[in-house]
Amino acid sequence: MGVEPVPLFLAPMAGVTDLAYRLLAREVGADLTFTEFTAASGLSRHAKHSWLKVESDPRESPFIPQIFGGDIDEMVATVQLLHDRADIIDLNFGCPAPKVCRNDAGAALLRDPDKVVRMVRACIEASDVPITVKMRLGTGSGPNTALEICQRLEAEGIGRICVHGRTLSQRYAGEADWSQIRRIVEAVDIPVIANGDIVDAASAAACIEATGAAGLMIGRGAIGRPTIFHEIKRDLGWTNEKAPWGDDNPAVARSWCWQRYLELSREVYESGQCKNLKRHAVSFTKGLPGASKMRVELHSIDDQNALGERVSEYLRDLTDTTALVV
Repeated sequence: MGVEPVPLFLAPMAGVTDLAYRLLAREVGADLTFTEFTAASGLSRHAKHSWLKVESDPRESPFIPQIFGGDIDEMVATVQLLHDRADIIDLNFGCPAPKVCRNDAGAALLRDPDKVVRMVRACIEASDVPITVKMRLGTGSGPNTALEICQRLEAEGIGRICVHGRTLSQRYAGEADWSQIRRIVEAVDIPVIANGDIVDAASAAACIEATGAAGLMIGRGAIGRPTIFHEIKRDLGWTNEKAPWGDDNPAVARSWCWQRYLELSREVYESGQCKNLKRHAVSFTKGLPGASKMRVELHSIDDQNALGERVSEYLRDLTDTTALVV
């Protein structure tokens, strides 16, 4: 399609981008990955479940934890606590979840550009590593604030900005507005990463053409389908590397990725099992023949080893279907 290569990012997603999944995404073409977005309140209180979200592995480099919060002092303290492990720290001003926004965090902060700037400035001043930001276009109430905020954050010394082309009130409805991302790209000199509605090579190429972005971040399009990174690079002529699953059958690819995810989970988690396994099991089977029936069965399996093996068996049974379309 004649599009110059840009880095592909796996978006930070709660319940999805655990360590094993990030390592898997790296193996199949993602250039950069982020942790699940993690509350500064939990990390600063040394809550075990929060710190488990920001575990890494030597194979994940650079390591980029993403944090969110509405209290500037808490965010600064958390940035300082992450210095022993982070290569870059990403601040979230994009999450539209009501439970996050009720606490004046995530995308809710976009209604107050001055506070966003104060928070980022304080984090940069306290940090030994680069600070980056992910945001939306605005809250959807009143004018969008992303352009103004991005220009001000560039002046503060932010390293990179990722913009999801929707507002808080849109959540994930409607279409991402790539034209507003282009206006931001043209207004700043730092790298701007485009996020929203990138689901395959065609949409990736269209987004690059529409935005002029320095990279693409993929979220929902990569849930249960980490192969999207290799597929985009292959279909746009960015790579000649053979896929590790060695077959164009989507079921073969899905089966290989599932087995690799289970292997990585055994390697990196103390228990050998991941808290997100059931969610990933549902995602990996979505859109495949018999998936609805399979989902019902998966919800009734509580033992993780049995769950993993049941999905493996289901995917192996599908690999003989050479004309499978997903």
